[in-house]
Amino acid sequence: MSLLTLVTEPWDDYGLVDSGHGRKLERFGRFRFIRPEPQAMWAPANLSWEADGDFIAASDEDGGGKWHLSRDVPRGGWHIKWEELRFTAQNTPFRHLAFFPDMAPQWSWMRDRTGEGDEVMNLFGYTGVGSLALAAEGARVTHVDASKKSVDIAKSNAFLSDMTDRPIRWMVDDAVKFAAREVRRERRYDGIFLDPPKFGRGPDGEIWRIEEHLPGLIAHCRRLLDENSKYLVLTVYAVRMSALAIGELLSQALADLGGTVEVGEMAVREEARGLLLPTAIFARWSR
Repeated sequence: MSLLTLVTEPWDDYGLVDSGHGRKLERFGRFRFIRPEPQAMWAPANLSWEADGDFIAASDEDGGGKWHLSRDVPRGGWHIKWEELRFTAQNTPFRHLAFFPDMAPQWSWMRDRTGEGDEVMNLFGYTGVGSLALAAEGARVTHVDASKKSVDIAKSNAFLSDMTDRPIRWMVDDAVKFAAREVRRERRYDGIFLDPPKFGRGPDGEIWRIEEHLPGLIAHCRRLLDENSKYLVLTVYAVRMSALAIGELLSQALADLGGTVEVGEMAVREEARGLLLPTAIFARWSR
């Protein structure tokens, strides 16, 4: 396994402006927001930040808290761009902005390996930016998320990107159950992308705990790949796991397919000083 750091560079509609003292200042389109960031243990470049909103974390460890926004911030969200895609950014109760900008290098890497007509599955697809990035390359995408609200937003993002005619299956379903059914149907995919949460619930109350259920899901994914498949990408946030651990999980599960497994950290480059703020770990297989 090779060890990498994937860096999200600033683009027109997103940038990490500054970070430090356990917080980060980011720009999302025309707005700036402050969010907690425990890994920003250093001092910020500037001690005074101006922002349109600030997320105040709760005292527990479950990610709760509340946004304090100016009156100018649209509560229903606003439109931003990445490459040719248009989608909605919005202040969610979960402290993020309805998409994950540090995924941009993964989107680009998968796009480079995706061809016209490829069958790709996006598990835990959320608001669909990754699905649209692959559909724009001609892939036939199966987008799976347990939240009907998230899937509805993903469909709206497809409309904003003028991609409602693309072959995307929008599935409101539990990721593990859906993958298991695809195995029984003897489906196969050219690429699989999964970004599982630490904890979650399916549409029928199914419980997801990443430490318990990830190995079984990866086993299902292996059975959906074959000797002609191109990649599997796994990203993991906010858990006490090592990139080496999830890399070994993929290495063992996909050993018979050959290819290469890469592991490492994902990070965002700060605009103020160019330092890297780590955000997640990943493991990915390709051939």
